Amino acid sequence: MSANTDDVLTPSTDAIEEPSATEEQSASAVVDQDDSAAKALAASAEAARSAEAEADDAALAAAMGGADFEASLQEPTEGDVISGVIVHIDKEGILVDVGAKSEGLVRPNEISRSAADDEELIVGQTIKVVVIGRDKEDGKLLLSKKRADFEKAWDKVIEALEDGRILSAMVTERVKGGLVVDLGIRGFVPASHVGTGDFKHTNLDKYVGQSVPLKVIEVDRDKRKVVLSNKLATEEERGKKKKETLDALKEGDIREGVVRRVTDYGAFIDLGGIDGLLHVSEMSWARINHPSEVVKVGDKLQVMILKLRLDQGRISLGLRQILPDPWEGIADKYHVADVLKTTISRLVPFGAFVLLEGGVEAIIPNSELSTRRISKPQDVVNPGDEIEARIIEIKPEERKMTLSIRRIQEEAQRAAGEAAREQEYREFQNYSKKRSAPTSGVTLGDVLSEQFARARKEVSRKSKRDKNDYDVEDDE
Repeated sequence: MSANTDDVLTPSTDAIEEPSATEEQSASAVVDQDDSAAKALAASAEAARSAEAEADDAALAAAMGGADFEASLQEPTEGDVISGVIVHIDKEGILVDVGAKSEGLVRPNEISRSAADDEELIVGQTIKVVVIGRDKEDGKLLLSKKRADFEKAWDKVIEALEDGRILSAMVTERVKGGLVVDLGIRGFVPASHVGTGDFKHTNLDKYVGQSVPLKVIEVDRDKRKVVLSNKLATEEERGKKKKETLDALKEGDIREGVVRRVTDYGAFIDLGGIDGLLHVSEMSWARINHPSEVVKVGDKLQVMILKLRLDQGRISLGLRQILPDPWEGIADKYHVADVLKTTISRLVPFGAFVLLEGGVEAIIPNSELSTRRISKPQDVVNPGDEIEARIIEIKPEERKMTLSIRRIQEEAQRAAGEAAREQEYREFQNYSKKRSAPTSGVTLGDVLSEQFARARKEVSRKSKRDKNDYDVEDDE
């Protein structure tokens, strides 16, 4: 039983046969096919990697530009200005792919001049950098965006000088003789080139912190010197605006303007590159003593174009024309014979004015200031005096109202006279009652007799006096 088992488990050497020649050729063919497939697979993978690399290079070339991409294939050296694509940003700095299968690091202190610029950088963004060396430990390129921006700023300023282009920059400080501005590089604006150039009457401190237009007038890159003019830039901008404004202006238009200057006779309003005059008489319906009572420099206000005299370079403006007219509906507020309590506002040779509600002025002629004859209003009233006057005339269409103090005085005098006569009459009645009372025994006849006797005595005395005077004349 065991022998049979061994026979089953152990194959006989006689049962193993050598492979035939045909079988060997078939096996060799299978092996060759496997090798070819492996080689084909490897070639396909290599082609895929090559295509991917070419695609990456094409994308990088598109992002960087042809010339920059060609330059990126060369080994960068210290001082080179190159372009790269941001691939990573962290607290260590910015990792930039600069081509040639190499990357460089922009450390935080070489990113920008201000922290605000850091927030604008994103992965995938193409930036300009300057090669400043290699890291001693890993040999990685060290880059500077700040220095690249600095050089770019110089190129921008030089181009602006050549092209006459206007730049804008923030004023960072006021120094002796002018202002310092930040263009990415330090620029200087002389005081004579700030605003209108009237530096003696200009507060330069007010420009600090403001962005102002500037025109480059001098550049010296070797000496790091840039001189600019705000005055020339402003004049050029105003010139452009002036033409646009003149083409659009017409009489009757209402435009917004800014008060540029205030004088004793009015204010000059900037309408956009061109000034118009707002005369003091056109500022308010009420009379004002000085334009500063209504406007101040820097005010924005709506004005009406009253007259255009472009051949003379003059534009007349009005403010009161767009304000409510206080004379409209005046007849509903005031009526003839009304008595007003008001204050004298000003005096003129022919009378006195009072200021009423809404800026309405009413006149009190000299003839209506007093019951007595006067030569000038100062004889009876002064500005600031509180008075009562009666309305004797209203003419809204002529914007005229006339008052009278005299008529109130006359009425008061008549009333006083009537009151005196009334008092005398009452006294007479009382006296008559007393004389006619029974207890006294006095009658009206007694009163008349007494008055008649008194009158006869007076006549007698007068006759004697006249006779004596006559006798004296005869003696002479």
